[in-house]
Amino acid sequence: MSVRVVIADDQAVVRSGLRRILETAQDLEVVGEATDGVAAVDAAARMTPDLVLMDIRMPRLDGLAATRRIMDEHEDPPRVLILTTFGLDEYVYEALRAGASGFLLKDAAPEEIVAGVRAIARGDALLDPAVTPMVISRFATVPTPRQDLRSKLEELTAREREVMLLLARGLSNAEIAAELVVSEGTVKTHVAHVLMKLGLRDRIQAVIFGYESGLVEAGADAPGGG
Repeated sequence: MSVRVVIADDQAVVRSGLRRILETAQDLEVVGEATDGVAAVDAAARMTPDLVLMDIRMPRLDGLAATRRIMDEHEDPPRVLILTTFGLDEYVYEALRAGASGFLLKDAAPEEIVAGVRAIARGDALLDPAVTPMVISRFATVPTPRQDLRSKLEELTAREREVMLLLARGLSNAEIAAELVVSEGTVKTHVAHVLMKLGLRDRIQAVIFGYESGLVEAGADAPGGG
C-alpha cells in the first residue's frame, strides 16, 4: 500500500519540487497540498494522509501550531515530518514537543527526503544530523523535572527502565542491544512496551520524555539520530 502524503508549504516552487521528488517513488502518493497552516489542518482532516510534510514558517497558522492542532484534533493523527532551514532549532524543538516525529533540512538530497518520509511512515523517528546538536542542546535546558512524568516511569520494569534510559539518550536498537548484551529483536520488543506504557508515539517523544522527566540529566551523552 502506498503512503499518503500532504505537502504543506507556502511556496509553490517548494511544493512542486517536493511533489516531483515524492512521486518518483511508487510507494508514495501525494494526496494534497496546503499553502498555510490552516489549510494543512484542514487537509489532514479531509485527505486522511499517513504523513504531513510540514513547513514551519507559513501564514495564518505556522507549522508548529498546525502540528499541535493536528495532534489534538485526531484520535489517530497522521505523522508529521517537519521541513526546516538551518538555524530554526527552537521552532523544531517546539514542533517535536507538539508531536512531530522528526525533521529534515529543506536542502536535503531527494533520496534523503524519500527515505525520511518512508522512515516516519513506518513508525521511526528522524533527526537530521546537521541540526540535531542544536535541538538536543535545548533538551538540556529543561527546568525542574515534571513529577507526573517521573511517576509514569514507575510503570516500567527494571529492564524496561534501562531500555528507556538508553532510548532517551538517542541510542539505536543495535546500540541498545550491544549495551545490554541482548538481541535486537529483544530490544525491539522492549522499546514497543516502553512506548506503549508511557503513551509515546515514537523515539523522538522518548527523548523529550527522558529529559522532561529528569531521567536523562543535563550534560548526559547527547542523543544522535535513531
